[in-house]
Amino acid sequence: MSNADVGSMTLAASRFAAFAVPRAAIAALVPDVGATIARPIPANNPAFRLLLGYLATANDVQGLITPELQRLAVTHVYDLLALALGATRDAAATAKGRGVRAARLVAAKAFVRRHLHRPDLRAEAVAAHLGVSPRYVHMLFEAEGLSFLEYVFAERIARAHEVLHTDSDRTISAIAFAVGFSDLSHFNRTFRRRFGRTPTEVRADVAHDGL
Repeated sequence: MSNADVGSMTLAASRFAAFAVPRAAIAALVPDVGATIARPIPANNPAFRLLLGYLATANDVQGLITPELQRLAVTHVYDLLALALGATRDAAATAKGRGVRAARLVAAKAFVRRHLHRPDLRAEAVAAHLGVSPRYVHMLFEAEGLSFLEYVFAERIARAHEVLHTDSDRTISAIAFAVGFSDLSHFNRTFRRRFGRTPTEVRADVAHDGL
């Protein structure tokens, strides 16, 4: 819908996301953007689905803390919206290499965080979820300077560190297994490399601070 026009809309029980973009920004990417107003977009449109997932990350204020990241996120939204509406060939090529890649990386990371408890979490599972190849998933993470497994282990260790500070009733082994480690010794070594202290030492510090 266009904010430049007066209008009204009646919605039945539904779920929707509302956001605003400058018309000029989309007009540069989509031919006859005016014709797209009030035109339904199929729910299974790949770019539209990626856009919804990407918009969900807008609530992560810390993730967009710098002006550069904010501008980048805005560009990605433009790219995905343009693709969903029908971008020109040149704009589509640019958007697929920029906005789509960014949205898929966001979706891949979200999938990993939701499935950290799975010891068998591999790029193949993420690829099946995104509808891409495992090699493409590896390339998404490599573009950020780390491997897929490095990201998984970093998230697991961070989650374990968080739980150590918030749940004093769970044993360290239970925490390790809950975040996807199947070997307690490996968990302890990885944790110490990351934080310079063992899980037992961190838990002791937390207990002391709580006195």
